[in-house]
Amino acid sequence: MVLTKMTKTRNIALLCSRLFVIFLVYCCLSGAARTLAFTQQIRANRLRRSELRVSTDTTRAPPRTGFAQKVLDFALASPIWKHLLVPQARNTMVKTAESNGIPWQSAKEWIKSNTVITNIQDCNVPDYYRREFHAYDDGNLCWEAAWEVEIASCSVGARNFPQYGCRGEDAFRGAFDSALEEAGAVVPAKGKILDMGCGTGMSTRRLARNFPQASLIQGIDLSPYFIEIGKQLLKLEPESFLEGGTWVSTITSDDRIEYFVGDAAHTRLESETFDVVNLQFVLHELPDNIALLLIDEAVRLLKPGGQLWICEMDFEAPAYAAQRANALLFSLIRSTEPYLDVYAESISDMFRSIKAKSRSVTIVAATGRHYGLVATKKKPDEDSSPSEYLDLRFNEDGEYRVGDTHLKVWESKEEKRSP
Repeated sequence: MVLTKMTKTRNIALLCSRLFVIFLVYCCLSGAARTLAFTQQIRANRLRRSELRVSTDTTRAPPRTGFAQKVLDFALASPIWKHLLVPQARNTMVKTAESNGIPWQSAKEWIKSNTVITNIQDCNVPDYYRREFHAYDDGNLCWEAAWEVEIASCSVGARNFPQYGCRGEDAFRGAFDSALEEAGAVVPAKGKILDMGCGTGMSTRRLARNFPQASLIQGIDLSPYFIEIGKQLLKLEPESFLEGGTWVSTITSDDRIEYFVGDAAHTRLESETFDVVNLQFVLHELPDNIALLLIDEAVRLLKPGGQLWICEMDFEAPAYAAQRANALLFSLIRSTEPYLDVYAESISDMFRSIKAKSRSVTIVAATGRHYGLVATKKKPDEDSSPSEYLDLRFNEDGEYRVGDTHLKVWESKEEKRSP
């Protein structure tokens, strides 16, 4: 009797799993057809505009609705899907690293063994920040995420610029350096820079390296784990594996760098203190209302004539827009990025908000999927003057200025092709 019940239960589970697989195949096929149609629509309807670009049905995929999407969302929220998908997302990053010669495991063991574990009390952070992020149950509020974030960033670089292999991270961030420079980014002598959402300090250290004339580069992040690892890396001063070292980058201590734990939406810092506020790969990880709060806080902290720099994903780029048109594919991606869909929907509102607070705004394509933005804060006598808005992401024929080199979802390394 017991065996019969177990057999029935197993058969029911097997039937459910097969039905779910059939449903996923249906979503995949319908998503592929929608992606193809949407890509053709983008090419047919893209128009170059001199005024502020706003997202429309011709520049981005519309929100996914309907019964099939609700079933897919329900499946992605289930514990079963979590145990299947999240490990796969992590394995993709690890495999990308190892396939490109990035020493994920040994680098992690090195930072783990060199970490001075401090007693971190329960963090007073907003509820949105306690969500699962990047395949970690505790999101950014754990040592595991802090140990791996810079290694994972190398994988992201290798996926965006596969032709550079293990040096893809430097090429990836260098693309944003170039985009910001083209957009008019400047740091005055003795200038002060605030790096919002600095993580363990990858962007902060690069700012310090790129702008030796700056007198202070402060990094703020909600995760005390990230901030602690950032501080310890500056003390350890490791060398990159590319130079025979044990870490994924070479780090040199810099007395101008300061890290502190805090909410970038409510820093409690003095108004009009900074010449530059930097937001790099932060906004897509926030609810839309929080993203707007960060922008408001950044503007408050900037001196008149100071600059806001943003480096982010661009869902008006054809590569991301077409990917988002595929319900299944995009749902898989946003399974470890809980606010990605919200970010994609709110880009136009964000641009409007920045434009309203700025003397000028310039946006430049950095990669085939990302942009760099520089907005200059108005001075008191400029409050009533109209803002200058320059969108340089698209050519005159409507094509995105930078070609997409990102690996396909199933790839971990650029395949060598026969001549």
